[in-house]
Amino acid sequence: MTDTPPAFILVRPQMGENIGAAARSMLNFGLDHMRVVAPRDGWPNERAVALASGAGRVLDAAMLAQDTGAAVGDCSFVFATTARDRDLTKPVYSPEAAMAEARARGLRGERVAILFGPERTGLENDDIALANAIVSVPTNPAFASLNLAQCVLLIAYEWRRACAAQVPVSTAMAGTEWATQAEVSALSEHFERTLDTAGFFWPEGKAPAMKRHLRNLWSRLPLTRADVQTFHGMMRQMVRWKERG
Repeated sequence: MTDTPPAFILVRPQMGENIGAAARSMLNFGLDHMRVVAPRDGWPNERAVALASGAGRVLDAAMLAQDTGAAVGDCSFVFATTARDRDLTKPVYSPEAAMAEARARGLRGERVAILFGPERTGLENDDIALANAIVSVPTNPAFASLNLAQCVLLIAYEWRRACAAQVPVSTAMAGTEWATQAEVSALSEHFERTLDTAGFFWPEGKAPAMKRHLRNLWSRLPLTRADVQTFHGMMRQMVRWKERG
């Protein structure tokens, strides 16, 4: 299956530090195709290398372009990231929807590009006019401007989500496994026997309901085998302590 990842195009970036941080963000999420349009401080940029922190290969392979048109020339679909209303009629995608579209097109072998504007002003209308669609991040309307590297990180994260199914919640088992029903039942019986000996189930008429409540409690707990062993050990130690007393 053909899989063409998108190109992240930094248009007229002003700070080398942001270029380096953007490269690091891209590589964090499996992207390495960067293009840089007319960087203010020239190219290559030592500050970008310093901030890339292990992602220098993204900078080494980055394409340098003199203008936005040249940077997107080989792309079949272009997204422009902008937080401001523009006097241009274009479809507006959420970051999630945009990267899902980029993924679908990439699987067909198409080259998709995402434009990111300079830190101070963002993309100009002439840049956005070259794009097929806009990506709009749902930021605070009273403070909508994102740092360049932050915006790259956010879009790269959505790209990664589009590429790999993510489990919403998982549990790190720390070398153990979930307890079986038989193991939980044995634990419940251990507690019932010990508590019965200690006179916990009183008065006698309420004992069946109390035991049922206790069994229900154990069944609700997500116990691991290590948890079960710990509870058994606690109960045995309390009995030994009582016997020594």
